[in-house]
Amino acid sequence: MDHSAVKTTQVMGVLNVTPDSFSDGGLWFDHDRAVAHGLELMATGADIIDVGGESTRPGSARVDEAEELRRVVPVVRELAAAGAVISVDTMRARVAEESLAAGAHIINDVSAGQSDPTMLSVAAETSAPIVLMHWRGYLDQASATFHYDDVVAEVIAELRTRIDEAIAVGVKPENIIVDPGLGFSKNADHNWQLLAALDEFAALDHRLLVAASRKRFIASLLSPDDPKQAEPAAKDQATATISAISAQAGAWAVRVHDPATSAIACKVIAAVGQHSPAAHPAANPGSGGVTQ
Repeated sequence: MDHSAVKTTQVMGVLNVTPDSFSDGGLWFDHDRAVAHGLELMATGADIIDVGGESTRPGSARVDEAEELRRVVPVVRELAAAGAVISVDTMRARVAEESLAAGAHIINDVSAGQSDPTMLSVAAETSAPIVLMHWRGYLDQASATFHYDDVVAEVIAELRTRIDEAIAVGVKPENIIVDPGLGFSKNADHNWQLLAALDEFAALDHRLLVAASRKRFIASLLSPDDPKQAEPAAKDQATATISAISAQAGAWAVRVHDPATSAIACKVIAAVGQHSPAAHPAANPGSGGVTQ
């Protein structure tokens, strides 16, 4: 991590316009409530609002394209008019395209272009940044396998394949953001191994997004006997700690349900980085700088 040019890790606030998302499904399904929550996320520290109209929780059934468009595009349009920076969380190229036309800025595709083969072309044609997440299939399918011999090496290798495909269809390298896909076809041990090795994702030479917020592996740590009993506030505190770890590793952004706690964590890490010896070589005799 280059501490001489430390940037604060951005906070992406989750806005699920769904009836069935794992953490907050149904809370913001109504259009007006969704918009109000998006504005609240901005007010409490979110730099980006990630609007999604389809749950990707384990066992969830896909909604049809028309319904996803109905849920997402009007919310994107209204939040964009209010000045929000918006990512659209979708696996469908048409939803991405119409959301970008309505004012979204970023495509966040958990399938990394594998669910809809035209998604990468949309990113290329619109020059929109795109998040490519590590994905091994829909979570209601047996093909969403949990087997890894070396989860860190395999996730990085599989992300590199997706990056190469995106670049091959015309996506600019600087518009690619990678996401290790915590919780997607991975058990708790896999997730913790990935978090312990976030520095290794720098080898991909693209911006890094970490999305751990309120996921089951956090609940399992806090309440091993019954993860469903883990307190929401405790899960957000754990998420903020992961946000700090991610920021320390140089992540571009963290995707969270509670922006306030993670925004503070990211600011602390940026402040520490700005005051590190590497950022002020003249104050460090061992660095070759001059001190008096």
